[in-house]
Amino acid sequence: MKSHRVVKHELEGTAKMWTSVAGTGCPGPVPNALDHPHGIYVDIDFSLYVADTYNNRIQRFAFDKSDGSTVAGFGSSIHFLLNRPTGIVLDADNYLFIVDSHNHRIVRSTQDGFRCIAGSSSTPGSNPSQLRYPYSLAFDKSGNILVTDMQNRRIQLFRLTSNPRVIRDIPVNAQWIQNGVTVAGGNGQGDATHQLYWPHALFVDDDQTIVIADTYNHRIVQGKIGDINRQVVAGGRGQGNRLDQLPNPTDMLIDKETNSLIICSTMRVVRWSRQSGTTQGEILIDNVTCHGLSMDDHRCLYVSDVEKHEVRRYRMGDNVGTLVAGGHGAGDGLNQLNWPRYIFVDQQQAVYVCDWSNNRVMKWNKGATEGIVIAGGQGRGSALTQLDVPNGIFVDTSVTLYVADTWNHRVIRWPKGATQGTVIVGGNGQGQGTNQLQYPRGVSFDRYGNLYVADEWNHRVQLFSIK
Repeated sequence: MKSHRVVKHELEGTAKMWTSVAGTGCPGPVPNALDHPHGIYVDIDFSLYVADTYNNRIQRFAFDKSDGSTVAGFGSSIHFLLNRPTGIVLDADNYLFIVDSHNHRIVRSTQDGFRCIAGSSSTPGSNPSQLRYPYSLAFDKSGNILVTDMQNRRIQLFRLTSNPRVIRDIPVNAQWIQNGVTVAGGNGQGDATHQLYWPHALFVDDDQTIVIADTYNHRIVQGKIGDINRQVVAGGRGQGNRLDQLPNPTDMLIDKETNSLIICSTMRVVRWSRQSGTTQGEILIDNVTCHGLSMDDHRCLYVSDVEKHEVRRYRMGDNVGTLVAGGHGAGDGLNQLNWPRYIFVDQQQAVYVCDWSNNRVMKWNKGATEGIVIAGGQGRGSALTQLDVPNGIFVDTSVTLYVADTWNHRVIRWPKGATQGTVIVGGNGQGQGTNQLQYPRGVSFDRYGNLYVADEWNHRVQLFSIK
């Protein structure tokens, strides 16, 4: 550090010489100099990345080159200032993760620049979401970030995903208690705070808050297990196109970075702040017949358009989007979709689509021009090789698929590479019993692996506990 350079030592051979690979030994801001460097990282091409701490920048030195190029911080082409960076790591997609120590935060590169993913330059502290002079970082095998929070004298774990639906692996042979417990609704169709009216999608937050798209009440509601009444957090002012209204919301997600809900609502995608006192949303995307919604780790939105039979990816602020699935008219070809409904995006940006009228689930890998049938596609029916109008979808990190097989009144699990699924809940006929479902829609899991189902025609949400 105080020699202002990076050195290497060959592991083979008897020589004990150290060779300088970056820096001159004298502090300075020029391309071949460093000033109190700290963390380093070497990628698969042997390029060296250096947290050039006192120069407030990240330098990249190509293999066997003495001059570095600035990839972040002072002097880079992207305007994003750092304050005493001390750590640097690259992920498998070559995105930078930087310990911005004196800004008390972790930042990462994206397709659109840099953003903060942990801590905050404005509020250093000791709360779970805060850091105080962090020093280094590392990833665990699940992609979570571990940070040495130096002045708080602790190691902090941060889950690395903007997509809140990504959870740990669920054992492929896991079982759930077959009698569900009603945790929302179940008091008949209605618009009272203890009722639901054809709920579609749902999501369980880290603190066990259940967020529900109460579709025919034109609102989003939330509450916890044991709550009799739900809190209306978006809409609830009737069916209409005003900014304080949510006509027929079908899907939503939680954007942790902006502390907001992003919602599919008829012909538009809207963002609704979760701050108390919010009375209306803002339009992010319009003129789209949206039904399903997802977000990747780079905060790009993915939206299914049922009338155009396609899925598009949108960067924030983009109203046109990039085609990622379908877009060749309605049909059952591998490059087609037919009324795509719910979607899921994994950490590799593969898109999973409930291809509703084709009674199948398709996977479109990033950049692919055709999809792969990974569940169903054997015609409409109730055999374990078939689906009947699939709607809700969830994919865990082992690429096991969970599908709300709506007209079969069941939730089915389809492991990676399997030729048929396994019924995990429901499948006992259409009904109101605790072991029955009636046109299930959304599926979600909490962090413990418990399963939540939006049981549409029973106007309720059912919890099935993992055994």
